[in-house]
Order: sequence, then C-alpha cells, then structure tokens
Amino acid sequence: MNNYNPDDQRLFFDDLINCRELGGMPGANGVVFRKGILLRSGSPQLASDKAFKELKEFGVKTVIDLRSEAELCNYGNPFRDDKDSNFYNIPLFLGDPDAKTDPTMKFLETHTMGDFYVLMVQELGPRIVEVMRVFIKETDGYTLFHCAHGKDRTGVIAALLYMLIGASHEDIVLNYKVSYEYAKHFLDPLIEARVDNMKHTLRSDADNMVTLLKFFDDEYDSSARAFLEHHGMSSSEVTELINRISS
Repeated sequence: MNNYNPDDQRLFFDDLINCRELGGMPGANGVVFRKGILLRSGSPQLASDKAFKELKEFGVKTVIDLRSEAELCNYGNPFRDDKDSNFYNIPLFLGDPDAKTDPTMKFLETHTMGDFYVLMVQELGPRIVEVMRVFIKETDGYTLFHCAHGKDRTGVIAALLYMLIGASHEDIVLNYKVSYEYAKHFLDPLIEARVDNMKHTLRSDADNMVTLLKFFDDEYDSSARAFLEHHGMSSSEVTELINRISS
C-alpha cells in the first residue's frame, strides 16, 4: 500500500483552477512519475495576468489546449500569441460545448461522463497520439496541458500517462475524482445555475474513471502502450515517452 496523496501535487495560481504537477504518482516496480516536466489545469483564460506571468516564471514553456476550436475562438488563451511559448491546440472535443444542438452534448443528456471518455478515446485516438508526441518533442521546461476545467479531456490524458508507468487503478481514480473538489468553488455556482439534466457534466464522479479504465481493461488488456500503438504511435516512441516520464 503506497501513500499517494493528490494534495501533494496541487499548485496555486490566481484564478487558475485545478492546477497540478503530474510528478509524484507511484507506478509499478518502484517507478515514480517524474517531477518538473508536466502540469495540468483548467483553462488559463481564467487566470489573472499575475498568474500568467507566474506560470511562465515557474517554467511553463509549452501549452497544449485540448479544447475545441470553437472554445478557443470564443474564450481565447493567453499563451496562444505569447512569443515565448510553444502553443498547440489539439482538440479532444470536435464541436461546440456551448451549443445546445451539439451532438456530444446531446449524447451527454442520456450518458455519463465515463461514456463520453470512452467515446473520446475510441474516436480521437490519433489526436491523443499527437498530444503524446508533443510531450516527447518539447523538453524545455514544463508542458502544461488543459481543457476547460481540467478534469475531463485533461483527466483522460493524465490517466493514460499514469497507466504508462503502471499506476494502480485506485490511484488513477483518486487523482481524477479530486478534480471536482479542487474546482468546487468555481463549479458549484455553475451546477446550481443549471436547470437541465447536465449537472453531472460538471462533476468528476469516481465511476466515470472506473468506466474508462474498464474499457482499457477489456479492449487493450489494461495497456496504454497497446492503445497508443493501435492509433499510430510507434513502439520506440512509446518507450521514449515512458522513459521521459519515469524516474
């Protein structure tokens, strides 16, 4: 039994929700996720100017925005036009979550977020591979990856990374479910304001990650490597990524 505590990974920048260091997660055979290379968070569009500067001073050199093109267009990103940053927009949502007629949002009216995660990895595997390749390519400073609230699209990427080092399902689920707790002050007013049946989309219920991990168990024998290779990543690339994130 290890002593993994996600609170140890938490970071605080003004108005930047759910910001965390990925390093420190225990994996298999004594491996620990390397510190000092990857951060996750909600959208930095929410961060103050002070926080933006602090992130850069902290060492953020690369940013991967997992939001859709519509989200990026509507809400912006302070890193997009920053001359000192390497910016990538690799959408893991192809429509517009603000549109009531968006097919994915209609899907979520009758399905769980876990079902959405499974749909994401089934349909957008090549884009997930793109994200992983950025992690290999950009080795200067921290790479920050984010979506809107740092729990769903971001949570799927984090789960895959942790699977690569052999982290336990229990720890991956724990790392996921605290997203709502860490962003509660921001999400609760949004949940309260909703008058539809979509409140569940703003939480990070443990069962959602259990559903995703069961999909990987059933379809890929619990292997993130097998999933990434199935979607076009070479074995040597996966090995390079594992070596980069392992300590």
